[in-house]
Amino acid sequence: MNAYRPLLLLVSLICSVILLSSCNGFAGAMRKVTYPPDFLYISEVQLRSKIYQLAAQLSVLETTLAGDDSGAVNQQQKTLDILGEIERIGGELKATESGSNHPFLEDYMGDFVSTVTRARIAASLTPPRYYLSGRVSGACTNSHEVNRRND
Repeated sequence: MNAYRPLLLLVSLICSVILLSSCNGFAGAMRKVTYPPDFLYISEVQLRSKIYQLAAQLSVLETTLAGDDSGAVNQQQKTLDILGEIERIGGELKATESGSNHPFLEDYMGDFVSTVTRARIAASLTPPRYYLSGRVSGACTNSHEVNRRND
C-alpha cells in the first residue's frame, strides 16, 4: 500500500492544480499552446454577443429596405452602412484556415459573409440593387435551418 502512496499523492496534486488553475484562466493559456496560432476560439459569451449584434443589424436592414423610396440616396447609404457592419461582424465570426471551436461557424459563416459582400456590392451600384440585400436575412435563417437538421 505504501508503494502506491506517492503515486496517489502525485495524481491528487495534479488534479488539484488542474481544478484550481481552471478558475484562473488556465484554459485560455492552455489553448494558446494546444491550438494552432490562427485557430479561432470564440467563447459562448462572445458568440452570443456577436449573434445578437447580427440580429439587431438584420432587423435594421429589413426596416431600411421596407422604407419608401423617397430618400433613395439616404436609403442606399443606410443599406451600405448596415451591410458593412453585418460583414464586419460576420468576418469576426468566420473560421480561419485552422478552424474554429464552433463547427457551425466553420461550415456556414464563410458563405454568409460572401452573401453579404455580394449584397453590399449590388447595393452600391447606380441604381442600387437590393435583391441580394433582402436575401441576407434569408441566408442567415437558412444556415440555422441546416444546422438544426444536422443535430
